[in-house]
Amino acid sequence: MTDNAGSSAAEQPQPRRPSRPRTAKPGPATAKPGPAAKPSAAKPSAAKPSAAKPTAAKPTAAKPTAARTATEATETEPALTERARRIRPQPVGVPLFEVDEMLDTERIVVCCGSGGVGKTTTAAALALRAAERGRSVVVLTIDPARRLAQSLGLTTLDNTPREVAGIDESAGGRLDAMMLDMKRTFDEIVLAHSSPERAQALLDNPFYQTLSSSFAGTQEYMAMEKLGQLDASDEWDLIVVDTPPTRSALDFLDAPTRLGTFLDGRLLRVLLAPAKAGGRAYAKVLGAGIGMFTRVLTKVLGAQLLTDLSVFVTALETMFGGFRARADQTYRLLGEQGTSFVVVAAPEAAALREASYFVDRLDADGMPLAGLVVNRTHHSDAGTLTAERSLAAAENLDEHGEHPLAAAVLRIHAERARLADREARLRERFTSAHPDTPLVEVEALAEDVHDLDGLREIGCALARVE
Repeated sequence: MTDNAGSSAAEQPQPRRPSRPRTAKPGPATAKPGPAAKPSAAKPSAAKPSAAKPTAAKPTAAKPTAARTATEATETEPALTERARRIRPQPVGVPLFEVDEMLDTERIVVCCGSGGVGKTTTAAALALRAAERGRSVVVLTIDPARRLAQSLGLTTLDNTPREVAGIDESAGGRLDAMMLDMKRTFDEIVLAHSSPERAQALLDNPFYQTLSSSFAGTQEYMAMEKLGQLDASDEWDLIVVDTPPTRSALDFLDAPTRLGTFLDGRLLRVLLAPAKAGGRAYAKVLGAGIGMFTRVLTKVLGAQLLTDLSVFVTALETMFGGFRARADQTYRLLGEQGTSFVVVAAPEAAALREASYFVDRLDADGMPLAGLVVNRTHHSDAGTLTAERSLAAAENLDEHGEHPLAAAVLRIHAERARLADREARLRERFTSAHPDTPLVEVEALAEDVHDLDGLREIGCALARVE
């Protein structure tokens, strides 16, 4: 039930808040006749001059009442209170990243960014918001940290899409989640594109086992394969992809090119030529060209290893030829209308530098950039109280030995104000270099996001829902 309340909080706060004061007002009004029935009780209090002193103490009594009112509002509408605090005016001259418009229209959304900036959480929040707006969504994570399962309330994620329970389905949407299993995806391709006998021989080949589990770039290429499979299935309206940290995400884009380089490489052609020629020709070619090299390898590695290599290389030619074509097709899909890239960064110099690099790369490749999410930002609600004034006031209190708690609060405020100013300068540096890049800021939460309610909160902050 809390899920539905959280998702509709942004639409219902206005009628609910005034209703409480209205019902509370008759209380004091009906209570007045009670004291009015005893006029003698009012006269003694008026006759005592000391009654003015308790009156002066009333402001202290009013504070707990206001605190209780704020506490009640927080307990009944926590998401609304937090959300209203985090939504800030858009920086002047910076185009706003219209998140809901993207979620309602796009077919593929790829989230990318450096490590530790909240990219996985952002991907999950976008997927959840799109599902609760009525779309059928699958979110694919390639990040091996596996944080996505926790936030979606799933115990595990694997290569099979699993439905996420607890979302608001009133708009007709649904949400599935999965995590790329590199080896299993590779095995599925082998089984789908070869005979059972050849497939089993390849699955048992030690070179294949190494390539499918730990070869550099295999994860990114398999991600391209899986994305292509999900798109071809037409089972979902929207596919949200959570990539590894930025440099690995660039590998995600480079996977088709690197695969082609590998398949066309000189070493692979040398190894493939003998396998093409057959058994006797194989010995002749080895003897004529690389016989000495092979003898050394045989002594060091053994003859069986060379046999396994020959089987593996032959399979590369007969079955893996379609890999590059499918990867190229998926790469083209990423550049087509209906696909958007979302770059996620923290308000830190290194993260925004990585984001700037990725924005430039997307532009160079002609990839569609939807916008930048600056995550975990900080702001000060006391804008007129600068860090300098706050520290000066704290020092003044220290000199007079008064109000140590107030002095400590002033110093904390000064740190926060300085942090907010530094983040604003870093953001301005990025926007000056990329003035046309849409941007949205999400303020830092007091605690980590670990459930659907937290993801809804992030989603509303991304969409700037009042």
